[in-house]
Amino acid sequence: MLSQVKEGEFNPYYGTYISKAEHSDIVEGLQNSKKEFVDFVNSIPTEKLTYAYAERKWTINEVLQHLIDTERIFAYRALRFARNDQTPILGFEQDDYVPNSNANAYSKEEMITDFEAVRSSSITLFKSFTDEMMLRIGEASGSPMSTRAVGYILAGHQKHHFNVIQERYL
Repeated sequence: MLSQVKEGEFNPYYGTYISKAEHSDIVEGLQNSKKEFVDFVNSIPTEKLTYAYAERKWTINEVLQHLIDTERIFAYRALRFARNDQTPILGFEQDDYVPNSNANAYSKEEMITDFEAVRSSSITLFKSFTDEMMLRIGEASGSPMSTRAVGYILAGHQKHHFNVIQERYL
């Protein structure tokens, strides 16, 4: 989907995630990846949820919580950009969130329920944006970012971490 989003709409760091988004329509992509999340998490053996493939690496539950936390933060960014709020948004340190998330205490069902709630909210939010709102650009972490780039980042970020889980954890 990198071709859908133009240079200057995102920090090049996010290009990897945007390129993994599988749908040109953001809402459709978010809806489809919501189902993919549920199916994927349900396929993971329960005993693997608190497994980390190496010392100082996140467990699967921590990766899943990272996806949920990141979606909350990025949906907020999309809202700010769509509403034409030009106040720069500071970044967040993902590595500070994980040890404070208590993710390993959550069951598979709790993770799914939390994700479904967050993703449903994101879908509703993106449905509310006009074409003009989708093209608006704000600043996050010192770089420009468009509302639509956020949507592609969310879908691609999920795909990226699912690939990591499949390659290194399962």
